[in-house]
Amino acid sequence: MEKTKYYIGIDLGGTFVKGGIVDENGNLIVSDKVPTEAKSGNDKVVSNIAGLCMLLLEKAKITKEQVQGIGMGVPGLIDSQNGIVKYSNNLHFEHFDIAGALQAKTGLPVKIANDANVAALGETKFGCGKEYDNTVLLTLGTGVGGGVVIGGKLFEGNGSAGAELGHNVIAAGGEPCGCGRKGCLEAYASATALIRDTKRAMEANRDSAMWEIGSIDNVTGKTAFDYMEKDKAAKSVVDNYIEKLGVGIVNHANTFRPQAVILGGGVCAEGDRLVKPLQEMLNEEIYAGARGPQVKLLTATLKNDAGIFGAVALIAGI
Repeated sequence: MEKTKYYIGIDLGGTFVKGGIVDENGNLIVSDKVPTEAKSGNDKVVSNIAGLCMLLLEKAKITKEQVQGIGMGVPGLIDSQNGIVKYSNNLHFEHFDIAGALQAKTGLPVKIANDANVAALGETKFGCGKEYDNTVLLTLGTGVGGGVVIGGKLFEGNGSAGAELGHNVIAAGGEPCGCGRKGCLEAYASATALIRDTKRAMEANRDSAMWEIGSIDNVTGKTAFDYMEKDKAAKSVVDNYIEKLGVGIVNHANTFRPQAVILGGGVCAEGDRLVKPLQEMLNEEIYAGARGPQVKLLTATLKNDAGIFGAVALIAGI
């Protein structure tokens, strides 16, 4: 009788390293997290990741020999072919062979890719996109991350540096973006941009019902959505947010013509208030309209585990 195969998936973040063990049937057996401690240096980060792997093995009550390898999503510019982090601002990595270092510590094969790409793979292989082979993921968080899966495989571009979908300009000369350009999708569709625009609307409309939250410091990505039914300023913020995000979605749908565009991030908790108008815009504005293959708009289902599942898909080669 063949023994079950297991895979370790690691989601490396600036604050925490999250990890899990997934079996060959796609079941998450155990998960846990440890501090990253990036400021303590590269060796400390790798030691923490290796320690997490050992902790997961103990929790799952399996041996290292039953594990096929470690997959890992890493933020930054990644050379996935060689396992090297070319640059990662939050982790203070530069030309760091993290895959080689982790393999030396654990004795297990290691494969890495950009964290947003890995999340896209996770949602496509194990989450809301598992019926599809061609997907685009947009994560709406502090910034706008992206990932593209074509024919069931990650599209990473030259030197694994492609799929920066948040840095597609949708308004030339528009809002400044952290990347140095102006008018990027990220500068309008991130949760950060939504909060900025909500604050601006409140400051420009002192009679807005949104002031019921007490202070402008209490604004979140939910504020404008919470008040959109009874406040014109709030509705204007939401309408503008959806319009700008919709432009980006249609652009990417025209470029890749995926079967589905997947949205992730906290803003997706708005459900139909967000997705329904975006789907209508996508149907109406996509090239060739109803004459071409249609693109479904989905919201991510794996939440915080997308990176773990994607990393497993990466190492398992599925």
